Formats: sequence, C-alpha cells, structure tokens
Amino acid sequence: MKSWVVLLALLIAVVATAVSLIALKHQGRDLFIELEREGRFQDQHQVEWSRLQIELAWLGETGRIETQAQERLDMQSPARIRVLVAGDG
Repeated sequence: MKSWVVLLALLIAVVATAVSLIALKHQGRDLFIELEREGRFQDQHQVEWSRLQIELAWLGETGRIETQAQERLDMQSPARIRVLVAGDG
C-alpha cells in the first residue's frame, strides 16, 4: 500500500512538471512572437524617422527657401550689399 502512494505521488509530480514545462514553452513562444512583432514595429518607425529627416533636410535647403520667398512673398535679393564695420572707439 505504501509503495502505491509513493508511485502515485511520483506520477502526479511528473505530470505536474510536464504541464508546467509545456506552459513555459508556450509562454516563451508567445514572448518570442511579441518580440518579433515589436522588432518589425521598430523597423517601421526607423524607416519613418529616416524619411522625415530627409524631408526636413529638403525643406531647409537654402535654394528652396529663396525660391519660395521669391515666388510666394515676392521678395527680391538686394541689388547691392554694403558692410559696415564699427570701430572700438
């Protein structure tokens, strides 16, 4: 009778260990899937960031700004530029 109790306890322990191992493997797979999803999300954000940086550089080009100022605001470059230098005096 005592050996049956020990055998039953060992069987329950083995089944419980197997179930917990399966649960942990499933949790690991779920975390890996989430990690891959977040990696793709990060890649998309990196592409968007790069695109915005290129667009910002394009918007800040001097030639483009001058063209926009001339076309939209009817601004003109001065015909003659003089530089005044103040003395220490």
